[in-house]
Amino acid sequence: MIAWWTSLSVMMKVLWGISLASSLIFVIQTILTFVGAGTDINTDFDMDAGGADIDMSDGHSGMGLLTFRNFINFLIGFGWSAILLHSEVTSTSVLIIISTLVGIALVAIVVFLFKWVSSMQQSGNIDVFTSAVNCVGKVYLKIPANRQGEGKVQISINNAIREYNAVTDGDQLPTGKDIRVVEVISDNTLLVEEVNSLII
Repeated sequence: MIAWWTSLSVMMKVLWGISLASSLIFVIQTILTFVGAGTDINTDFDMDAGGADIDMSDGHSGMGLLTFRNFINFLIGFGWSAILLHSEVTSTSVLIIISTLVGIALVAIVVFLFKWVSSMQQSGNIDVFTSAVNCVGKVYLKIPANRQGEGKVQISINNAIREYNAVTDGDQLPTGKDIRVVEVISDNTLLVEEVNSLII
């Protein structure tokens, strides 16, 4: 194993490191999602792009473009394709371009699949205007304070987990915070408030 590792070029060591690390994180994310802990892990990366905040919060929906999970998906596609093709593609530049395209394609496929699954989940017979008020759930993507922007929440309606955009009139609600639906603003947007846990 050591002899194999030392025989690799610097580039191949980097590619193996990227591929193995991203694959490990992907496995951990998948396990946490299946055991229901995905929404309790807050991996927010806020970037300032010309005054606009870009939220790179982790979440298992994969619907946002700039999410931590999609970044990992990109690294998986990039790293493993580069490793598999390095003996076939002699040009390093061409190899990087092909691997980058594979990574982008993987992210696009994942985003499409999650949007398709989400649309199927929300196409049921639930009338959000009559069913959502007073439902409880958790913040999935943090919600800015005083309706200064939208976040996302996951709530349980008729024993089904649904995801909606959400705003709040109070303080910022971080990922994982327990919430209650106060009002339905539109078929896709809810007004929510924090639910304080009471110990009896």
